[in-house]
Amino acid sequence: MPGRSFPFPKSLYAVEDALRFFLFDNRDAKVLDFFSGSGTTAHAVMRLNKQDGGQRQCISVTNNEASAGEQAKLREDGLRPGDPEWEQWGICDYITKPRIKAAITGQTPEGQPIKGDYKFTDEFLMADGFAENAEFFTLTYETPVAVSHNRAFERIAPLLWMRAGSAGSRIEKLPEGGWAVADCYGLLTDLDQAALFAEAIHGKDSIRIAYIVTDDERRFQSVVRQLPDTVEPVRLYESYLTNFRFATGR
Repeated sequence: MPGRSFPFPKSLYAVEDALRFFLFDNRDAKVLDFFSGSGTTAHAVMRLNKQDGGQRQCISVTNNEASAGEQAKLREDGLRPGDPEWEQWGICDYITKPRIKAAITGQTPEGQPIKGDYKFTDEFLMADGFAENAEFFTLTYETPVAVSHNRAFERIAPLLWMRAGSAGSRIEKLPEGGWAVADCYGLLTDLDQAALFAEAIHGKDSIRIAYIVTDDERRFQSVVRQLPDTVEPVRLYESYLTNFRFATGR
């Protein structure tokens, strides 16, 4: 089977230096890395936070493609992309996730303390890890019918949490009572419960976004008028479905 290797990683310290140039005075920055590869940028953000107590976040995006050599071997074994036995060797599952987890915990994938220490602007054992956390999500394509009928909510739920700042609790499932409020956002699925939803929103100063599920613009605006001016109202799924119609010409 293929072996874990990444022959040409970027220098962790070079990336850290580049980020420091732009983020030295911004301890709450959000860094978006669309080609994260081995996760060097996220690792560098952790180091910056450790040095100055920052709360910077890094959103890392990568595919799960296996190398050409690995693909040839996997095809010889009768495997195809999408098979679990194939996907486990993809760069995200085999390189990015284990590297970020190891950096945070200070342990190898086998559970052993990482040997060596960091030697740059500060020195400390790699085994010390970082006071950080990470979550991993898999992006999928969802049909417009499933989205518009709320049948894909659990797969979309992490995006709502990220849109609201990636902080605090998350609404994982459709609320049975027609609405729910997390630490930084709220979700309304039953517009008949709008008054209770708005009351709960007014009771929490930390709420940034209110997601409202409706295909009726007038009812959406009616709910919006009940919300605090400091809360951003978002008509849930509208952008996704509009983009789908635009892309397909429907």
